[in-house]
Amino acid sequence: MSGPGYATPLDAMTKGPREKILYVVCVQPNSTEGKHDLLATVDVDPKSPTYCKIIHRTYTRYPNDELHHTGWNVCSSCHNVKGCHHSLKRDKLIMPSLTSKRIYVVDTGKNERAPEIHKVIEPSELSALDLSYPHTTHCLPSGEIMISTMGDNQENGKGEFVLIDAKTYKVKGTWTDGKTASFGYDYWYQPFHDVLIASEWTSPKVFKRGFSFDDVATDDIYGKSINVYSWKTRQLKQVIDLGRDGFAPLETRFLHNPRESQGYVGCAVTANVFRFYKKDDGTWDTHKVISVPPKKVSGWVGENMPGLMTDIIISLDDKYLYFSNWLHGDVRQYDITDRKNPKLTGQVFLGGSILSDSKITVVEDQELSSQPDPVFIKGKRLYGSPQMLQLSLDGTRLYVTSSLFSAWDRQFYPDMIEKGGFMAKLDVDVKNGGMSLDKDFLVEFNGEPDGPLLPHEMRYPGGDVTSDIWLVDEC
Repeated sequence: MSGPGYATPLDAMTKGPREKILYVVCVQPNSTEGKHDLLATVDVDPKSPTYCKIIHRTYTRYPNDELHHTGWNVCSSCHNVKGCHHSLKRDKLIMPSLTSKRIYVVDTGKNERAPEIHKVIEPSELSALDLSYPHTTHCLPSGEIMISTMGDNQENGKGEFVLIDAKTYKVKGTWTDGKTASFGYDYWYQPFHDVLIASEWTSPKVFKRGFSFDDVATDDIYGKSINVYSWKTRQLKQVIDLGRDGFAPLETRFLHNPRESQGYVGCAVTANVFRFYKKDDGTWDTHKVISVPPKKVSGWVGENMPGLMTDIIISLDDKYLYFSNWLHGDVRQYDITDRKNPKLTGQVFLGGSILSDSKITVVEDQELSSQPDPVFIKGKRLYGSPQMLQLSLDGTRLYVTSSLFSAWDRQFYPDMIEKGGFMAKLDVDVKNGGMSLDKDFLVEFNGEPDGPLLPHEMRYPGGDVTSDIWLVDEC
């Protein structure tokens, strides 16, 4: 008997349906006024009369939550694994809140176009474990939900994982056995290779105040390592220091093929991508495969502006890797058929800090001959910059939203705070490589009942390229 999701990544890519709605996490930048974050249901069906419109809003129950990343109660990791809970259905979206520690369980099964809050896991349950700032949610083949956390109760750095029962939604405890990592952020697991690999940002007390070059002047304030755990023993086995080229390794992506023992992590501050891989002796190592050079500028907070790589994703056939440079303002596509030598195949600018009409002047640029122009879709200007990415199952459509984290949004893109963020779409040439902006697709987040919103992560009801983890078939 098969469980939820798809048997393989290629099954999802070739047999999965075209997305008709997207769930978009939206942060309320004016939460001090008692306004709440929400989950927006966005119509992305071109045949629908409400195409590119928000058709439902599921509000959180409290202000000052700061919704960020989400995940499902179950996914493809439960599809064909012996002993898995095949009776479970993918019908609950788990929404952790960074600043409040609150975790919302949202029911999408009754009406996927109008989901509703099913349960709230209160902050006291994380506090009892000395955990704060819950981040990445993944479902496990055990029938549990696991969420990475980034801090302790004093908002110091602490890389740990909290376990939640996928039937009762009760917190069961922590995952790690023994020493925890210095910092936390994202993670990905592969039981076939007895590994869980986790990344690290910095302590919550540091990143919640915004970005400062002083914080990366030394080696101990920002994370610059990936942490390798044994999946079986839950113990931290290796801490791989990426060096100063690897400040703030954030999104962690294994190749989707569960037999592959390699993947990539994007380092935000330095805008570098590192490949991680398993060596013949069973240990893991890394090497840098992509580097985005900083731009020498005037009129900014520093003389050299990094790309600030904030999201990376991989297509289900493991052919293309995409990432966003939130400060420079571009989305890039790389062919990773040669795993050690990615090849740039597409680049589109969607805003950023170096636009031709900005107060910032680019003095020296190793890549561009001129500063990019502002981007307009349907006569509307995009404010902010490309940040979160979500790819259609078939790989032909790349959705992009603009918000990173409200404190950083406010620091670098105050116009987005005032006018709201955006969601745009890039059309992808999956055969030859390349991307182009869809000039007929725009979702605006400025005319909301409670004012402008900051759109962040996106999910499809049936799973996507970042929420599903596949395991080697054990049946």
